Amino acid sequence: MSSEFELIRRFFARPARSAVLGVGDDCALVAPEPGNVLAVTTDMLLAGRHFFPDADPEKLGHKALAVNLSDLAAMGARPCWALLAIALPEADDAWLAAFARGFFALADRHGVELVGGDTNRGPLAIAITAIGQVPQAQALRREGARAGDDVWLSGATGEAALALAHLRGRARLEPRALEDCLARLHTPEPRVALGERLRGIASASIDVSDGLLADLGHIAESSAVGAEVSLELVPRAAALAACRDETLARACLLAGGDDYELAFTAPAGRRAELEALARELGLRLTRIGRIAAGNAGVRLLDAAGATVPAPAGWDHFR
Repeated sequence: MSSEFELIRRFFARPARSAVLGVGDDCALVAPEPGNVLAVTTDMLLAGRHFFPDADPEKLGHKALAVNLSDLAAMGARPCWALLAIALPEADDAWLAAFARGFFALADRHGVELVGGDTNRGPLAIAITAIGQVPQAQALRREGARAGDDVWLSGATGEAALALAHLRGRARLEPRALEDCLARLHTPEPRVALGERLRGIASASIDVSDGLLADLGHIAESSAVGAEVSLELVPRAAALAACRDETLARACLLAGGDDYELAFTAPAGRRAELEALARELGLRLTRIGRIAAGNAGVRLLDAAGATVPAPAGWDHFR
């Protein structure tokens, strides 16, 4: 059986490229470029809570990093470094090789260097800390939304939650729809390029991980404003549009979580710029509402402008 240090050397040790000092010492050493600040985030994934214990390890390696890169994207930060802490029931070489393959495929695509971490024996759990950098004055935050701003959403929400509903027997998806939804659940794409390009355009930003309305609520609270979302404007992927259970479809769309899209606000005068950016990136950007004066939270509106009940988002302790 491989030792802890053999596991690190075989599957995770790589020569330092951009870090001052990488894997091998008690700490990594990293330095931001002049004028930049470090953006630091961490996410923990627990078997049985955030993923099925028999999850494909290659896809799990991708997702474990992707959810952290999504946080960096929400801040407009360029990903640079990551640390990985992983608890394993046993040292399974095939599992680790697949996990590392998925992790490094995404890391290499975004220029992320693994610079340290920890391994331990225990119930399967993965915690990644990702570090990026962004010019201090251009970092995107949740607190900048102003009355009159538009509310925008990248891509579409709800497919990951619909996949989970299928796996739990609450929905029945056709093969093509299931394939699309499972891809969104297991291998989400962090909107890194969009996040960097939103610097100087967006007034506030957040990644959609706990449900669209719940996460927009964080922007509203931090900015001391209200947000109004038009239900008919929220884009639906094909699988959501075809779902016959409207109650389930709406819950997935608005509160499902695990989407890793970006929700952001921007002044109305930036609409043409954002539409051009969407074409350039080949990424759908949809204007789904507006910011209103007063700290009124998030209101979901129907086509007539009347408030309709909104489902609650994800809470780790509910």
